[in-house]
Amino acid sequence: NEGKLLAGLCHTDEQKPFPVWQNGHISPCFNQLVLGTFPHAAMAIFSACYLGTRSLLQTSAPCGWTLRSMSSLLAALLFTADIILVSLIQQQDMYLDILANGCAIVAWLVHFSTIVVLQKTVYRRARGPPLLLLLVLLSVPNTIITIISYDSKEYLNVTEPLKISRFALASARAVPILVYLLAFAFPCVSDAGYTLYVNAVDGSPLISEISQPQTGEMVAEDGAGCFSRLFYLWLTPLLKRGQRGALDKATDVYHLPWKLQTSVIRQYFHRWDASLSKVLHKTFGFRYYILGLQKVLVNMLSFAGPLLLSSLVNFVEEKGAPVSTGVWCTLGLFVTTLLSSVFRNIFVFEISKVALSARAALVSAIYGKALQVSSSNLARFTMGEVINLMSTDVDRVVNFFTSFHELWSMPFCFIATLYLMYLQVGVAFLGGLCVAVLLVPFNRFLASRILSNNKQMLSCKDSRVKIMTEILFGIRVIKFYTWESHFTQKVSDCRKEELSHLKAIKYLDALCVYTWAALPVVISIITFITYVLLGNQLTAAKVFTMLALVGMLIVPLNSFPWVLNSILESKVSLERIQRFFKLTNRDLQSYYAQGVILFMSVCPCQGSLVVVVGKVGCGKSSLLAALTGELNRLGGVLYVPDREVGFGLAAQEPWIQHASVRDNILFGKHYDPLFYHAVIEACSLADDLKVLPNGDRTEVGENGVTLSGGQKARLALARAVYMNKDIYLLDDPLAAVDTDVAEHLMKKCIMELLRGKTRILCTHRIEFVKKADMVVLMDNGTIIRTGTPTEILPLVEAVPKKRTDHSMKNNSLVKTSPAFKDGEELDKEEPSSPPDLCVDDDLDLLGSEQKQSGSLSWGVYRTYWLAVRGLLATSILMSLLLMQGFTSRRSKNVSDWWLSYWISELKNNGSSGSNSSSLSFSSPHLLLFSSGVLMSPLSSSVQTLMSSNNMSSDTVFYLTVYSSIAAANTVFTAIRAFLFAYGTICAAKIIHNRLLDRVLQATVTFFDTTPMGRILNRFSSDLYSVDDSLPFILNILLATVFNLLGMLVVMSYGLPWVLLALPPLAIFYYRTQDFYRQTSRELKRLCSLTLSPIYSHFSETLSGLGTIRASGSCARFEEENIRRLELNQRCQFLSKAAMQWLDIRLQLIGVAVVSSLSTIAVIQHQYSSVDPGLVGLSLSYSLSITTLLSGLIFSFTQTEMQLVSVERTEEYSTDLPIEPQNQNKQLDPVWPAQGWLEFRSVVLAYRDGLPNALDGVSFVVRPGEKVGIVGRTGSGKSTLFLALFRMLELNQGQIFLDGLDICTVGLAQLRSRLAIIPQDPFLFSGTIRENLDPCGRHSDPQLLDVLMQCHLSDVVYRMGGLDAEVGERGRCFSVGQRQLLCLARALMTHAKLLCIDEATASVDQKTDKLLQQTIREKFQNKTVLTIAHRINTIMDCERVLVLHAGKVVEFDTPAALCQMDRSIFQRLQKSQQNVLTSPCLCRI
Repeated sequence: NEGKLLAGLCHTDEQKPFPVWQNGHISPCFNQLVLGTFPHAAMAIFSACYLGTRSLLQTSAPCGWTLRSMSSLLAALLFTADIILVSLIQQQDMYLDILANGCAIVAWLVHFSTIVVLQKTVYRRARGPPLLLLLVLLSVPNTIITIISYDSKEYLNVTEPLKISRFALASARAVPILVYLLAFAFPCVSDAGYTLYVNAVDGSPLISEISQPQTGEMVAEDGAGCFSRLFYLWLTPLLKRGQRGALDKATDVYHLPWKLQTSVIRQYFHRWDASLSKVLHKTFGFRYYILGLQKVLVNMLSFAGPLLLSSLVNFVEEKGAPVSTGVWCTLGLFVTTLLSSVFRNIFVFEISKVALSARAALVSAIYGKALQVSSSNLARFTMGEVINLMSTDVDRVVNFFTSFHELWSMPFCFIATLYLMYLQVGVAFLGGLCVAVLLVPFNRFLASRILSNNKQMLSCKDSRVKIMTEILFGIRVIKFYTWESHFTQKVSDCRKEELSHLKAIKYLDALCVYTWAALPVVISIITFITYVLLGNQLTAAKVFTMLALVGMLIVPLNSFPWVLNSILESKVSLERIQRFFKLTNRDLQSYYAQGVILFMSVCPCQGSLVVVVGKVGCGKSSLLAALTGELNRLGGVLYVPDREVGFGLAAQEPWIQHASVRDNILFGKHYDPLFYHAVIEACSLADDLKVLPNGDRTEVGENGVTLSGGQKARLALARAVYMNKDIYLLDDPLAAVDTDVAEHLMKKCIMELLRGKTRILCTHRIEFVKKADMVVLMDNGTIIRTGTPTEILPLVEAVPKKRTDHSMKNNSLVKTSPAFKDGEELDKEEPSSPPDLCVDDDLDLLGSEQKQSGSLSWGVYRTYWLAVRGLLATSILMSLLLMQGFTSRRSKNVSDWWLSYWISELKNNGSSGSNSSSLSFSSPHLLLFSSGVLMSPLSSSVQTLMSSNNMSSDTVFYLTVYSSIAAANTVFTAIRAFLFAYGTICAAKIIHNRLLDRVLQATVTFFDTTPMGRILNRFSSDLYSVDDSLPFILNILLATVFNLLGMLVVMSYGLPWVLLALPPLAIFYYRTQDFYRQTSRELKRLCSLTLSPIYSHFSETLSGLGTIRASGSCARFEEENIRRLELNQRCQFLSKAAMQWLDIRLQLIGVAVVSSLSTIAVIQHQYSSVDPGLVGLSLSYSLSITTLLSGLIFSFTQTEMQLVSVERTEEYSTDLPIEPQNQNKQLDPVWPAQGWLEFRSVVLAYRDGLPNALDGVSFVVRPGEKVGIVGRTGSGKSTLFLALFRMLELNQGQIFLDGLDICTVGLAQLRSRLAIIPQDPFLFSGTIRENLDPCGRHSDPQLLDVLMQCHLSDVVYRMGGLDAEVGERGRCFSVGQRQLLCLARALMTHAKLLCIDEATASVDQKTDKLLQQTIREKFQNKTVLTIAHRINTIMDCERVLVLHAGKVVEFDTPAALCQMDRSIFQRLQKSQQNVLTSPCLCRI
C-alpha cells in the first residue's frame, strides 16, 4: 500500500516506487519529499518553538532582523506563486510539487512570524538562536537541485512560458535565502555599541539582568527543553564564561538540579538497619537498573551500525545494484549511528548522575554517623582513616556504578563475536578460544593479587595520612626539637611500603597489558593452524576476517580484568565504610535517667557554682564528659534536667573554628549586640579585638592558630557564655590566663554574667575555690568528698592539689599554637603571630585557596617528565613507537605489510576464489565492528582481500614469518608495559619526596595561614592521582597518539587524496576541544579546590565533637557539611556534563562524516568513477580517524585534568616559603658552652604594616641565671622564644648566644642546642618511648628515671611501661600528664639554655612545686627562661623580665621589683596576693 501511494504520488514504477537516482540526476520524488518537505517541516516545527518568547522591547530592531523577516516573507510568496503555476501546467507530478510547496509556504510563514517575535525580545541584540540558521541551511540543497533539474530543454523552451516562469521562480528562491544568510552573517546596525552577545546592555540594566543571569545564579538542566538537554545547550553560558577565563570560584558555576541536591538525596538515604549495599540498592537500584535496559539498546544499536555499513560496502562492489539499496543503507546507517550516539551519551550522563547521588549520600552519611557515634567507638578509627573513607573509599564505591553494567554487557559482546567466528572457520575457532579461556584463571590469579596488594596499599596509605595529620598538628614541636629528619624518615618508610604494593599492582597491571596485547596474534596463529590441521584450505580472506574477529574478541576480554578489578576495589571500600557504619551510636535516652534527680546530691540547687578539684589525672574532665554523654555508663543513674537544651561547654583544650572571632562566639546563634558586647567585656576580649587587624571580623585560622593560648581559652569561654544555656561546664578556663585576667573572668563572667546558671567549674587555681557553693574533690576517677570550700580546702592542701585534668591553654590537640604563647600574653603578640595571617583589608586572614588559571604551563609537563626521568621517558616512547610498528591491530605497519605481501603473492600465483562477494561482505562489517564505538580501523590488507581471495601456496612459511613478527611485537609490548609501570612509580616516589621535604621545611607562618585539610589534600587525593589515575589515563593517551600517527602514515602512503578532508575536520575538532578544554580544566581545578574545605570541616568537626554535641549543634554542622559538599558536587556535576557536551558533538560529527561519505559512495557508484574497494577503504579509514581523534581529545583532557594534581603538588614543592637551610661548618661542637644570652635592639613584626611584636628589646641573661618572664596580654613574652628559636626572622637587631649571632648559625644547629618545654603539650601516636626519645638516643633506665622525676612512673607502669601506646595525639593521657611528658623530654636534653613556656599550667600546685624543684636541680648550672602566669612559680628566679607592648619595662630581682613603686610586677604580684589573701612571699 505504501509503495502504491508513493508510486502514485511520484508517478514511478511500483517495483521501485522511491528511486533516488533518475536520468542522471537526483529524482524529483527524492528531492521534493526528502530534501524539500522534511527540512521545511522541521523549519515550521522548530521555528514555532520560539513564537512564545516573551517580548521585552518596543524599540526598533537592527536592520539585519528586518532583512531576514522580509526574506522569509518573500520566500513564502515565491512558493505561493509556484503553486499557482503548477496548478496551471497540470503535470503528472503536480501533487508532489503542491505538497512540497505547501510545506514550504507554511514553513517560511512560521519562520517569518518567529523573526518578527524575536526581534522584539532580548535576541534583537544578537543573531538569535543558531538553530534558525541551521533550519534555513537545510533548505539549500532542495533549492540547488531544483534549479539544476529545471536547467533543461523542457523548461527552457520559449514555447512553454509557464515552465520558463517556474525556472525563473526557482532561481529567484535563491535570492531571499542568500539575503537571509548575509543578514545573519553581517548584521547591519548603526549603533556603535551593538554586540552579538545576548547579555549586552540594552538601555535598561533590568532587562539585561533578566536576559542573562549570572551562571552562579542558574540551576543546571532543570527547566531546559528536550532539545537543550539532548545537546547540553543549557551548558553554553558556562562554557562561554570558562572560555573568557571568568570561571574563578566555585560559586560561579550552576546550582545542581533539584534531584541531585544533597538535601533532597538525604531524605531517602537515612536508614542503617540494613547493610550498606542493601541501602544503596533500595535508594538507587530502580533507576540504575532501568539504565541497564538502555545499555542493552545501545549494545544492539552498536551491532546494527556495522552490519548496515557492510551492506553498503557490498552495494558499492556490486555493479548494477539498485540505487535505492544504497540510499536505504545510508539512511539506516545515519539513523542507527545517530540513535546509538545519542542513547550512549544519555546513558553515560545518567549513570554519572546516579554516581554523584551515591557520592553525596555516602559522604553526608559518613559525616552524620561521625556526629552520632559514641566517642569510645569512634576512637577505633583515626582521623586519617575516616578522611580516607570520605575520599578514596567513597570514590571507589562510586566507580562501581560505572563498572557494573560493563560487567554483564561484556559477555553479551563476547558470545556474539564467538558466533561470528564459528560462521567463518567452524569449530577451528575453539583452538584459539582455548588459549583465551586458559587465561581466565591466570587473570583471576592476577586480580586476586592486585586486590590483596590494593588492600595493603590502602592500609599503608591510611598510616601515612595519619602520620602526616599528626605532623601538621604538631609541626611546631617537630621544629623546636629538630625532628624533621626523623619524621621525614617515618613518613618515607610508610611511603616506601605503600609504593612496594603500588609497584606490585603496576607490574601486575603491566603483565595484564602485555598478555592481552599479545593475545590477538597468538589466538590468530593457533586458530589458523587448527583450521589447516582439520583439512581445510586457509585463504587470505579467512585470515583477515579472523583477524578482525579476534580483535573484536579481545575487546571484552581485555576490558574485563579492569572492570572486575574496579568492582573488587568497590567491594573492599564498601566493607570499610560498612564497618564504620556498624559502630554503635550514642543512646542518650538510655544513658540519662528520666525523672530521677540523683545528680542533685552533687548539685544542691539550680544556679549554684560547683567547683571540682583534684590532682593530675584524677578524672575531673571525665566527670564533665560523663555529664555530656561522651562516656559509656557502666552502672548507676545519671540525671540532667532539660538536657535536650544542651550545655554551655568550655573544653579544657579550647576548640576554635576556622572562622572570624564573631562567628566563633555566635556559634550559629542570632547576633544580639547588647548581649554580645556584654560577653566580650566579661571574657576580657575587648582589648584583644582592638589589636586584631579587623577586630571581631578577623579570621582566627584553622584551630585558632592566629591566637595565643589565653585568647583561645577566653574565646571558647565567650562562645559557651553566648549560648545562654542553663547548665555550664567549664573545664579549667582560668589556666591559660594571667592572675588579674583570671580574677576578671571569675568575677565578671562566672559570678556575674552567669549568675543564676548552674556552673560546674574544674580548676586547679585554689584561690577561686572559696567562691563556690559546693566543692567536689576527686581522686582516681572517684568523688571522695563534697562539701563547702572551708571543708574541702584543707584537704586540697594536704592532698596533691587541685588541677584541671586538661589545661585550657594546652590546646595542642587542635594544633600547636603559633608559638609558645603565654596563653594570655600572646593575646596581642600572637594574633599577629603568623606573618601572613593578619591581613590587610581582607577579612579572610587565611584566604581561600588560590586556583591556577589558564592552560597548564609547560613546566607541569616538564616536572612530570623529569620525575619519570628523561632517559626512561624517552625509552618508553621508543618502545611505544616500535610496538606500534610491529603491532597488527591498528595501522599499516610491519605485520600489515607482511600480510599485504602475502596477498600480493597469492595474486601473482593466479589463484582465484568464487566467494569473494560473501567475504567482502563479512570482512568489512566484522572489522568495523567493535564494542562501544561504531568503528575500528580497517587495514589495507582487508581491502586487498576484498578484491582477491587467493589460497596460500606455502601457508607454513607465511605463518612462520608472521609468528616471528608477532614475537617481536610481544617483546616491545612487554618492554613498553614494564618500563611505563617503572617510570610512573619513579615519578610517584620523586613527587612525594619533593613535596614532603618542602612542606617540612616550610616556615611556621605557612602552617598558620594554611588549613590543614588543604595540605592533606595534596598528600591524599592529589598523590592518589599521581600514583594511580594519571598513569592509567596517560597510558591510554600515549597509545592513542601513536595509533593516530600510525593511521595518518597509512593514509598518506595508500590514499593521499583522503587527506584533503582532514584539515577542515582537524580545525573543527580543534575549535571544539579548545572551547571545551578551557572550561573543563577550570572545573577540574575547582573540583580540587572545593575538596579541601570538606576535609578541613570534617577534621575540625572531629576535633570539636564534644563541644558540638554538648551544645546541641549537630544539625547546624550537618547543614554546613551539606553546603560544602554541595559546592563540590556542583563542580563535579558540571565537569561531567561538560565532558558529555563534548562527547555528543564528537559523536554527531562522526555520524555526519559517516552519512556524508556514505552518500558520496552511493553517488559515485552511479557514475562508477572510483574503484569500489578504494571507496570502502577511504570510508573505513575516515571513520577510524574520527574515532581516534575523539579518543585523543578525551584522553588528553583527562590527562590534563589529572596533571592538575601534579600542578598542585608542584606548587607546594617549589613555591612554599621555607626556612633557611644553611649550616655553620665552623660552629664549635660544644656551643653554647655557657648559656650567655643577649638581645640587642631586637625588633620583630609578624607582617609588614602590623605593629612590632618586639620593639627594641635589649637585655642580657648571664650564664646559669634563672629568669622569669611576665607581662600582660600581647606584651611579647612568647615572641621572645619565637625569635630565639628563629621561628620568625628579626626585622632589626641581633640575638647573641655565647657571643655568637644566632643568624650565623644553621637552624637545625641552633634549635638542637636549645631546649624548650612548649605551652601546648603535643604527643604523637606511638609508644611512650617514641614520644620521649624518637631518635633512640637514650637507654630505658634513663627514660624511666626521667619519668620518675616528672611523677609519671606510676602512670606509665599501670599503662604497661615504655612500650605502652599514648593514643592519637596522646589521648590516653590527661592534658596535665601530657605536659609532664613534654617536661620529661626537656629533662633529657643537655642544652645550656632551657625555655619554659607556661609548661605546668595544667598540673596542680603541689606537683608544680615539685616540678620546679626538679627543674632547678637538673638545670642548676644552666640558663633557664620561664614564662608563667602563676607569680609564685617565678618567685624563686634570680631576676624577672617584665614586658609591655613589646618593650622591656622592668628587669630586676623579684624582691627589688616588689618594692619598686608603680611596678607592673608589683601590681601583678599583689593581684595574686589579694586573691590568695596571703602575705607577699618575696624571696630575697
